[in-house]
Amino acid sequence: MNAKTKKTLSIMLTCLCLGVFIYAAYGLIDTAIDYYKNRKVLNNLQETFYNADHPVIDDESASIRSGFDRLLKENDELVGWITIEGTQIDYPILQADNNVDYLRRNFYKEKNIAGSIFMDFRNDVQTPGLNTILYGHRMKDGSMFEQLTKFQDKDFFKNHQTFEYDTLYDSYVAEIFAVYITKTDFDYIQTDFSTDEEYEQLLAGIREKSMYETDVEVKADDHILTLSTCDYALDPNDGRLVVQAKLVKKG
Repeated sequence: MNAKTKKTLSIMLTCLCLGVFIYAAYGLIDTAIDYYKNRKVLNNLQETFYNADHPVIDDESASIRSGFDRLLKENDELVGWITIEGTQIDYPILQADNNVDYLRRNFYKEKNIAGSIFMDFRNDVQTPGLNTILYGHRMKDGSMFEQLTKFQDKDFFKNHQTFEYDTLYDSYVAEIFAVYITKTDFDYIQTDFSTDEEYEQLLAGIREKSMYETDVEVKADDHILTLSTCDYALDPNDGRLVVQAKLVKKG
């Protein structure tokens, strides 16, 4: 191989490496921009939700609680809000007619890798079923449902066994009774039950999987809230981290 050929190959290799670097850098910058936009949107929504003083408005058969009305004007698919002390989780909950739309879209339906916290399309916020499911991504900047991982720490769990869950119509204290990792072949997101026994069978399976034993009693007529996010310990695609709580209506 002569000197000219070596030089040409060296230039080509340099250009290739430079191209790979630029591509990788572009991806990182694009991700960082999405993270920034997501934080900005969420901060604005939190400010509106907590600081605005709005009257309760009627929505046919039910009254929408104060604090939601202004946000509903910006997205009528808003159904609630979740707040977990000791984490960044302090977010609106959205619901589409499918479980895909909000995987990669924010509150304003703009494309964003962080997506949104969203309720399973099979649930009905006005008439809650026995198992209400909320989904969210685990983002590397700690946002969305990434900080559910904190519940895998026993000390954190002991000090944070309840959290706040609000819908358009009601306010709840959620009492955590199970934390575990699983795969999607365990149907923890089952929403319809033909008998009390079928529901109790699911509850028994959840108790068996939980990494903690709690004093929270969940019976056949109790409603639970399921928080679901990805986990990679058991399976890179079908692994899930699950936190489940009994819903106790306030007031």
